[in-house]
Amino acid sequence: SGEKPYKCHLCGKAFVTSSNLRKHEKTHTGEKPFTCHLCGKGFVIRSSLREHERIHTGEKPYTCHLCGKAFLQNSYLREHERTHTGEKPYKCLLCGKAFVRRSCLKRHEKTHTGEKPYTCHQCGKAFVTSSHLRKHEKTHTGKKPYICHLCGKGFVTRSDLLEHERIHIGEKPYACHLCGKAFVTSSDLRDHEGTHTAEKSYTCLLCGKAFVTNSDLRDHEGTHSNSSE
Repeated sequence: SGEKPYKCHLCGKAFVTSSNLRKHEKTHTGEKPFTCHLCGKGFVIRSSLREHERIHTGEKPYTCHLCGKAFLQNSYLREHERTHTGEKPYKCLLCGKAFVRRSCLKRHEKTHTGEKPYTCHQCGKAFVTSSHLRKHEKTHTGKKPYICHLCGKGFVTRSDLLEHERIHIGEKPYACHLCGKAFVTSSDLRDHEGTHTAEKSYTCLLCGKAFVTNSDLRDHEGTHSNSSE
């Protein structure tokens, strides 16, 4: 029937069962009675503890019936299955772009608002995601721990190294579905796809001018920094 008779007196959120209400109420109190005996991390409910313990044991009980890949949580499996079906249930209300994961939608929405909540404490540069901030912070240390065994060039992240190695082996795994042209990186493919649609999806936050490719935007942004010198 969809009826949710059990209501939280603190925030008004309603639940189908009283047990779900009790679990929710613990999020307000901060109570985490279920503790991992291996690392000491606490959890609100027992099922969350059991899922966490799989990180220590390596157990992955949820298996994709299409490709055999296994996952720690059922929710991770459901997200993965969408890569096979093409389902993208999380849609941006501003531009209509759809995503496999809610977290990807949330990250995308920040591109509309201009919100960059993750700030580098060394130079003040701000980023949309924490992963982009962590990658940037490595540029301050000068460390490039990921070394190409073919040419000796160093990289800040493993993903940068993997992209670079494709240049040596000639691998271009990202193909345009419109013309078949293939690219080393997904960002190069996205830039290319914009040439088919003439879509200008990269916008300068300083003046509002839009560009087809990210590289064109970066070149343009340099004109602002040069003019301010």
